[in-house]
Amino acid sequence: MAARPSADSTSKAEASSSLSWTQQLLLFSFFFAGLMLLHAPLLRLPYYWDEAGYYVPAARDLYLTGTLIPRSTISNAHPPLVMAWLAMAWRVAGYSTLVTRTAMLALAAFALLGISRLSRVAANPAVAWTTTVLTAVYPVFFTQSSLAHVDLAAAGFTFWGLAAYFEDCRWKQAAWFSLAVLSKETAVLAPFALFAWEVLAHIARTRWPELFPNTERRTRPFHLLIPVVPLACWYAYHYVKTGFLLGNPEFFRYNVAATLDPLRIPVALGMRFWQLFGYFGLYLLTLAGLLAMFRRPQIEKGISRPRIALWIQAGFLSVAVAYLGFMSAVGGAVLARYMLPVVPLAILVLTSTLYRRVRRWQLVAGVVAIAFVASLFTNPPYGFSLEDNLAYRDYVVLHAEASRFLAMRYPRARVLTAWPASDELTRPWLGYVSRPFPVERIEDFTAAQISTAAGGQFDVAFVFSTKYQPPHPFLEDWAWWQHVKERFFGDHRDLLPEEIARRLGGRVVFQKTSDGQWVAVIVIERLENARRLP
Repeated sequence: MAARPSADSTSKAEASSSLSWTQQLLLFSFFFAGLMLLHAPLLRLPYYWDEAGYYVPAARDLYLTGTLIPRSTISNAHPPLVMAWLAMAWRVAGYSTLVTRTAMLALAAFALLGISRLSRVAANPAVAWTTTVLTAVYPVFFTQSSLAHVDLAAAGFTFWGLAAYFEDCRWKQAAWFSLAVLSKETAVLAPFALFAWEVLAHIARTRWPELFPNTERRTRPFHLLIPVVPLACWYAYHYVKTGFLLGNPEFFRYNVAATLDPLRIPVALGMRFWQLFGYFGLYLLTLAGLLAMFRRPQIEKGISRPRIALWIQAGFLSVAVAYLGFMSAVGGAVLARYMLPVVPLAILVLTSTLYRRVRRWQLVAGVVAIAFVASLFTNPPYGFSLEDNLAYRDYVVLHAEASRFLAMRYPRARVLTAWPASDELTRPWLGYVSRPFPVERIEDFTAAQISTAAGGQFDVAFVFSTKYQPPHPFLEDWAWWQHVKERFFGDHRDLLPEEIARRLGGRVVFQKTSDGQWVAVIVIERLENARRLP
């Protein structure tokens, strides 16, 4: 079992970190109002990428039919808590993107309240406020706040579970971590990591008692395994209903079987380290924290400013190591949102380091906050997932405008396109079209896929950039890196609209671009007159 601080210091920490229910409600309302205000221009956007492909269809099936297993899309075996939350919100306020995004922002506000409480337990109110603000404006957290994904909800419940763990409240730990795993299955990593740390600390204390002091306040770690029970029940239910334990076979192949490669894992580990300590301005905070370690602690009233207790830092480290290791071995797409449960922990520790050792630490934190906000609007010089900053808004706006053009000019056309536009054009409730189009789907817009599609029975092609291509890509000339990205991470180069039109025997009738993204509509000339399209 991990070492605990003395009873007096623990009681003092709890007294300083505790807030009444009224205060917590007011703080939640403050966070929610702030998020609503900052996200106001995004609240009515149609659904984006994985929202449209899985989470919203799954929640809508639950809303319409009451089934926990989606019918309009293939089940990925994700636990249903977030989808049930959306279904309940729609039942109360009606189905709309505004209701969806408001419901997700409520979960984001609760997550901020969780990281605020965790920061108060681990450090002090000054560090807590700074950590909460930095987390809120960190680009990945900010964009995920209103998107209908499950990762931010799992992160929020994990923060509450960690706070309960460090406060040594066993039933709260079990409850919060259980809600986390019912949001997303990978959230089980946190209680598992803490359990492993408890066992390791119990063994290590006998050899290094000065590092793991023996205290009166102990707890048995087996309650950390309780979240396995609801997760096992969900998987058993899913297996009975579908015949598959961990999602459909293609989902398992893409996210597990195809990722367990001795070359891919260390490369993915490097990418995960970057997402934890360097992504979108995090490198500034990391560098500042490392440089601060060379300075002496600041003295206030004759004593050094306190650090986060070593046993708490060890708990954070165990969770971070678990996520770094597991997320490097599993997951077809190395998405930054998968690391949301641990990035705020890094922000907390680094912020506390600045507080302890830098006189004007608020100024440094302010510079980092400015860098985070700037990263929301500027894209990095390398490929990244559009959902990690406001580039996703550009994607949605481009696709919405192209869909409106298609509906006005060619309302009865058969359309060649790729996912997720294939869903955008066939499901009006996603917010792009008012009536569905018949669609012929290809994988992407590479030369091989376009050659396969040439001569098909379609009237127009709805083409778009499926991968972000920066104007001057970082490491573009490194052949090995390009090979690794293509082999392990699905990187490819889409043909440009003019080239696609030439190969399909058509002409571009609509095209728009926005900071490395593009979308176009191509009419097939050999069929235009024969079919007499409007």
